[in-house]
Amino acid sequence: QMQLAESGGGLVQAGGSLRLSCAASGRRISPNDMAWYRQAPGKQRELVADITTGGSTNYADSVKGRFTISRDNAKDTVYLQMNGLRPEDTAVYYCNALLRTEVNIIPMFRWGQGTQVTVSS
Repeated sequence: QMQLAESGGGLVQAGGSLRLSCAASGRRISPNDMAWYRQAPGKQRELVADITTGGSTNYADSVKGRFTISRDNAKDTVYLQMNGLRPEDTAVYYCNALLRTEVNIIPMFRWGQGTQVTVSS
């Protein structure tokens, strides 16, 4: 089992930046694709960005060009650099390891507590 601890959220004005961190314990992240998700009030959790074991990245259209996901396998940590933040980015952000099937992408482990990002207009 992998335990996940997200941090780095906060209150920021529109156009500002934040860097989120996700520290994993219990298992190494190196064998896994990793991802950031977010959940806004009243909405379903959505996949924001993912990074493969080889370092390839994918982004939701809504954050493409503004967010950057990265990983440090030696530290078992995944990062999300968020620039040009918008009020619609307000959500609780979570990370997880991913299991990819032919038809789906599945978060593998129990969710952490997440980190709140609030963007004011």
